[in-house]
Amino acid sequence: MSGPNPYDYIWWLASRASGVVALGLVTASVGIGLLMATRLLRRPGLNRVLVKLHEHLALTGLVAIAVHGITLLGDSWLNPGVGGVVVPFAMSYRPAFTGLGIVAGYLAALLGLSFYARRRIGTRLWRKLHRGTAAVYVLGAVHALGAGTDASTTWLRAFLLVTGAPILFLLLVRILPRRKRAPAARRRPPQVPASAIAEVQG
Repeated sequence: MSGPNPYDYIWWLASRASGVVALGLVTASVGIGLLMATRLLRRPGLNRVLVKLHEHLALTGLVAIAVHGITLLGDSWLNPGVGGVVVPFAMSYRPAFTGLGIVAGYLAALLGLSFYARRRIGTRLWRKLHRGTAAVYVLGAVHALGAGTDASTTWLRAFLLVTGAPILFLLLVRILPRRKRAPAARRRPPQVPASAIAEVQG
């Protein structure tokens, strides 16, 4: 029986799979976060479900990102070493794109875990910081296209196109200034003719 032994590149397969899962989870989390931020859906019950889903997707995405980096340490072909995985732009393999992926991982951890420190740092500051989560998606997509082995596949490009379009739309809705509605004109009480008042008084 000839052919490559899967055990020779099992670490690479694990890193590749967890990277794809991480990209999917980050994409879903960022998309839901932007949807809630734009307030296009104003249903209290649905919003509570979306908040929980957003939180769980973000945490699971962080786990997948960690697995993506840790399993890469076992890849004998890349052999990145700990420094190549944890220090941005230090890996010899496509350093620009792998570096952006590492930056995206740190940014995802910082912004995702800041949710649990929002009372200490203040909700207003937390909300401002949390707007940077869209950058995690962008950096992750650039990393996948520049350093991922699936970059040339149709399915990955289709995935980024299908998910990128609504995220870009929601981001534009989020950052573009909103037109303030003019206050509704107050209804004036009906004018009673002076002749009618005179008749009543008379």
